[in-house]
Amino acid sequence: RQQKWKSSLSPQTKMPPCDFVPEKYKSYPYERMQKIREQHLAPSLRLYYKKPLLLHQGYMQWLFDYEGKRYLDFFGGIVTVGVGHCHPKVTMATQKQLARLWHITNIYMHPAIHEYAEKLASLLPDPLKVVYVTNSGSEANDLAMLMARLHTRNFDIISLRGAYHGGTACTLGPTSIGLYKHGVASGFGCSTTMLPDVFRGPWGGSHCRDSPVQTVRKCSCSGGVCQASHQYIEQFKDTLNTTVPKTIAGFIAEPIQGVNGAVQYPRNFLKEAYRLVRERGGVCISDEVQTGFGRMGSHFWGFQTHDVVPDIVTMAKGIGNGFPMGAVVTTKEIASALAQSLHFNTFGGNPLACVVGTAVLDAIEEDGLQKNSEDVGTYLLLELAKLRDKFEVVGDVRGKGLMIGMEMVTDKDSRQPLPAEEISQIWEDCKDMGLLIGRGGLYGQVLNL
Repeated sequence: RQQKWKSSLSPQTKMPPCDFVPEKYKSYPYERMQKIREQHLAPSLRLYYKKPLLLHQGYMQWLFDYEGKRYLDFFGGIVTVGVGHCHPKVTMATQKQLARLWHITNIYMHPAIHEYAEKLASLLPDPLKVVYVTNSGSEANDLAMLMARLHTRNFDIISLRGAYHGGTACTLGPTSIGLYKHGVASGFGCSTTMLPDVFRGPWGGSHCRDSPVQTVRKCSCSGGVCQASHQYIEQFKDTLNTTVPKTIAGFIAEPIQGVNGAVQYPRNFLKEAYRLVRERGGVCISDEVQTGFGRMGSHFWGFQTHDVVPDIVTMAKGIGNGFPMGAVVTTKEIASALAQSLHFNTFGGNPLACVVGTAVLDAIEEDGLQKNSEDVGTYLLLELAKLRDKFEVVGDVRGKGLMIGMEMVTDKDSRQPLPAEEISQIWEDCKDMGLLIGRGGLYGQVLNL
């Protein structure tokens, strides 16, 4: 099977041109780096590839290793580098702030946090206008869960199976991917419900997704009613009626699941789920860590593609183009619940982070990157769909804008995941050809772009 797909590749495949010349690598030899890692870095920090990459410099879509080899970054530092590595304008703004003021924490006022909060809030609909800046996506989701519980005075939170919402003791509750679970008590008060996956789940067809590419499964819809969405909502109702109390704190979901491999839900699922949650007194949290900041193309935020307005929005990754930064945006009413006691963040919203965040928002607008996500993403999805039609191992192509997953299978009828050794070989070959891509899904069977 491997030889079959390899033989169909064009021998003329070449990297696009690049006139950027990286600096010469001057740090430790590769072998010494390996020894330091073995002795001093936590083993939980796993590396990609059989021979891990030692990267030295980045410029826009390019990365360079210690030997000067150039790679095209199709993974963006795990969906993080949204405006390009070392974007000149972001770099310049950061350097200027470094020379002016790094840190004073938020017991004092400084211009950057006020300027950034106003600019970020302007990009969200009413009543989502109150900003709390954090240091990561896990921290943002942790805080959102706390806010939901304080505001509603309820405790239970529902998430979708296959979700990833962080790795802290609290966010491991709504995180529902077995590989991230540890054998200790965590996530008390969190319940999961069936993932409305129209490719791998029990229901789904060829008209379910908000995407240029649909599944190859036949659709059983009639009369304008999406049967898949209806069936998955019935499962959601079953969770509400059997697993949680009559009143709940909230529901957290990604508009498109990221770590699980760009899984998309049927149209109107989130809209109806939000209505059911609010009937139970809960708030709705949209985890925009991977879907936000224009990556969807058609909209700036993922929740907008579902025609919903959440009560709390969390964000990170693309917010700072790689700078350790996150945020929670919510309503005044919900934010006030957190102010009943002291809640403090030493580094969140410091001058440097907020200047970076503002520069990233400016770059997205000035470079037309939301439109670029729509145009390039749609083109890429349609071209990848041709690979799906050509190769039996490509079971599904899905996504929106520049958040794309290719699910690899043994065959399209069974939809069984492609064995790890085979998908690993494809992954390694891409790297050897100079293309860096991610992997996701419950079985590592999805190539994430």
